[in-house]
Amino acid sequence: MIAYLITIATLVALASLVGLGLNLQWGLAGLANFGIAGFYAVGAYTVALSPVPGVPALGLAMLACLGLGALLALLTARLEAEYLAIITIGFAEVVRLVSLNEGWLTNGALGLADVPSPVGFLPAGWQPLGFLGFALGMLLASFAVLEVLARSPFGRALRAVRDDDVVAATLGKDVGGLRVRAFALGGAVIGLAGGLHAQFLSYIDPSQFTSIVTAYAFMAVIAGGRGSNLGLILGAGSIFLLLESTRFLKDVIPLLDGTRLAALRLMLVGAGIVLLLILRPDGLMAEPRRLSRQLSPLKEP
Repeated sequence: MIAYLITIATLVALASLVGLGLNLQWGLAGLANFGIAGFYAVGAYTVALSPVPGVPALGLAMLACLGLGALLALLTARLEAEYLAIITIGFAEVVRLVSLNEGWLTNGALGLADVPSPVGFLPAGWQPLGFLGFALGMLLASFAVLEVLARSPFGRALRAVRDDDVVAATLGKDVGGLRVRAFALGGAVIGLAGGLHAQFLSYIDPSQFTSIVTAYAFMAVIAGGRGSNLGLILGAGSIFLLLESTRFLKDVIPLLDGTRLAALRLMLVGAGIVLLLILRPDGLMAEPRRLSRQLSPLKEP
């Protein structure tokens, strides 16, 4: 049971990292990224193929996804945000096809094994707990950096672009540059999560990076509250809690086989999100509204 709880906590940490990246892109900047699975896969394969293990490999994964995010955003800098969403779908499909068919690089459907762990120096029995601590450290560091960005002038400018890019441009904001930076930074965080995924499982293959990764990330952001980093973590934890708790329905309802159980679990997650949006439209923790200081009106003598 302890090993199971450690595994679930690690998966929640990885899902929270993916959600933080999406929350920067979509929650703050209003850029819908439907290619999260592609960034996640690039991060994982970069770590698996990296000549250096551990933290340096994670840095390479972040740099790779940072560059890809900037490139995708630049390609659509003069287009409407919807075109970026379409391009990210194509990007994820390209990554999937490359990982599946370019065996000389990714070993195809057989995948890559023996990905070194950053806590490999620990005794085997302590490695799961050690990796959980490492993943939580990465999550805490990412959360702190993104919170600072959200509270900075950069974060306020992103909200302005999200709410009305025409007004933001009229006020002198570099809308295109802000979008490129937000999308690239969000991609780097997702790449970090993908690299940790590879190190955690020590084995990756193309079947691990499907559109369900993207779906879960959007579920977490919506459930937690778009634009709220703390709410995002609560949302990711709630989604995994619901998914894992419904896993045991087979013990309660004998008529459920594996296929029916999988379908029922997704239905329950969807119903839970719909109910949450009805009761709390802004999510578990709404985005904090940071108002600029207002000058009090002068009193007439």
